[in-house]
Amino acid sequence: MADRSLRGIRLGASSLQSEEGVVFHERVQHIYSCTSCGRDSTLTFAADAEPPQTWECRTCGAEAVLRVGDGTVTVDHSGDKAPRSHWDMLLERRSIPELEELLEERLAFVRARRGAGDTDAKLSA
Repeated sequence: MADRSLRGIRLGASSLQSEEGVVFHERVQHIYSCTSCGRDSTLTFAADAEPPQTWECRTCGAEAVLRVGDGTVTVDHSGDKAPRSHWDMLLERRSIPELEELLEERLAFVRARRGAGDTDAKLSA
């Protein structure tokens, strides 16, 4: 195997595929303006694709808005859901008095376990 070599080809210099018979799809460029850093990003989409109203800024990661003409598209965030925290999900399942009762039970359990511990175990640790 080691005595073989590829002849008639320069590795990495040229492609074995040609662009003969390839028809490229029409493309359109859209400009997105970042709301925090003010930079513009030009993105290319297919001509028949509907561009999204917002895009993540390449520089700072903030929200960039689609620019149409001299202005930008107004983005409606009223339908967006606010992220739920663990506390919000807990309050959906339990009420505050139930949570206080559970806390007291757990505290009593921990206090009882600490008070009834082995003295030998405490010394060896």
